Amino acid sequence: MLVEAHDLRFVPVATAQPKRLTQADIAQYNRDGFVQPFDIFSAAEIGEIRSYINELMADMGADGAYGINCYQARLSGLWDIANDARILDHVEDIIGPDILCWASAILSKAPHDPKAVPWHQDAGFWSLTPARTVTVWLAIDDVDDTNSAMRFIPGTHNQGLLNMQSTGAEAVFHKETAGAETMGEPFTNSLKAGQISLHADMLVHGSEPNRSDRRRCGLTLRYCPPAVQITDPDWASGVEAILCRGDAGDWHTHPRPGNDDITKTSGPHVVGNN
Repeated sequence: MLVEAHDLRFVPVATAQPKRLTQADIAQYNRDGFVQPFDIFSAAEIGEIRSYINELMADMGADGAYGINCYQARLSGLWDIANDARILDHVEDIIGPDILCWASAILSKAPHDPKAVPWHQDAGFWSLTPARTVTVWLAIDDVDDTNSAMRFIPGTHNQGLLNMQSTGAEAVFHKETAGAETMGEPFTNSLKAGQISLHADMLVHGSEPNRSDRRRCGLTLRYCPPAVQITDPDWASGVEAILCRGDAGDWHTHPRPGNDDITKTSGPHVVGNN
């Protein structure tokens, strides 16, 4: 189903009997627009995942040096991570029992990478309504303020779509939230490898250049309930959603792929997956 108008209002979460989050966690998500950190994968598990991610990036060569977008329906390894029950239990406490993963991205900043991710609201780039996507950020490496961890501006998820302005040449994309530096003290999303954070799609966030000698790599997973609809048919042509739990509603979804070789497939062209 395609709809025309965008509803980008934040609706507070109310979950009577959460599986993983506490009521304090849910209150923080409602107040700040994010909650973290949560232990998901053991050291051994994230070590295996890191090796897998490294192989994907190596196989992609220069094209995979910074980001590998939206292969969750093309590669069984990414499909399996997106469907891990421990992640989904956290997501369910935010968006309910019907869970779609419509996008993913491996985002890696090499040591001394000069590019910044400017302040932005994800949902402002997407052709989705209403704004109900929660992003899981899985730390593949340890991330902190020295190696360009993501930063959030608490409370900005509840202000609707904010004004945008052009960015400079050293930014990852060409638009940013105007006046973000006046909106509050940024919170650094420090995570140990194997931990996750969850943040709302209207939260202003970004990251600085990686000035350290350490890589900063994470896997983002975008989850929404089936009540969310796509507003642009051209944009929809690049979305390859997978059903992780419950009912898919009107969404077209893809089964677990038999392939796990990134050289034997191509990624979809997803417009606006920042």
